[in-house]
Amino acid sequence: MNRSDAYNIVCEFVQSDSLRKHMLAVEFAMRAYAEHYDEAPDSWGLVGLLHDFDWEIHPSLEQHPMDGAPILRERGLDEADIRTILSHGPLAADDRVTLRDKALYAVDELTGLITAVALVRPSKDIRDVKIKSIRKKWKDKAFAAGVNRQDVIDGCAALGVDVWGFHVPLVLRAMQDHASDLGLDGGRSG
Repeated sequence: MNRSDAYNIVCEFVQSDSLRKHMLAVEFAMRAYAEHYDEAPDSWGLVGLLHDFDWEIHPSLEQHPMDGAPILRERGLDEADIRTILSHGPLAADDRVTLRDKALYAVDELTGLITAVALVRPSKDIRDVKIKSIRKKWKDKAFAAGVNRQDVIDGCAALGVDVWGFHVPLVLRAMQDHASDLGLDGGRSG
């Protein structure tokens, strides 16, 4: 499956613009991780793009992402890619064995927090977000309360990377590089 096919699946099953943008953010972060590990960015990006494709039709942790797997199989997604997507759920810790699995788990929640930090900035431009702003909002448990910070910590531990010294900067940079695609450019292009 190529990226165009994957994005068509996203558009078919995801109506929410914010969820689509979240999936794009995860794709961009996964591509950055793939490059860091000298892995295949297209493969890593593909699982990032598709990871939540079924959330609107299976909006519970009991169903998502497990009930989406048959749809992806019907569409021809490689079984290894499906396994990685299945491993991103909070109940699948024992199934996270590859670097790609662990990276998907680590970046998923963080992209939501970074997006929220960008959206409360006066400019609404992610390129204006600094690590210290993310750290400050991280400590405020009422801010973006739906973001599971422990998932980020656990994902980074599994990857063997420092949350603040490596992970947050890598994901932030990946998202900043695609500010327009994510609708986080404050209405400015470029």
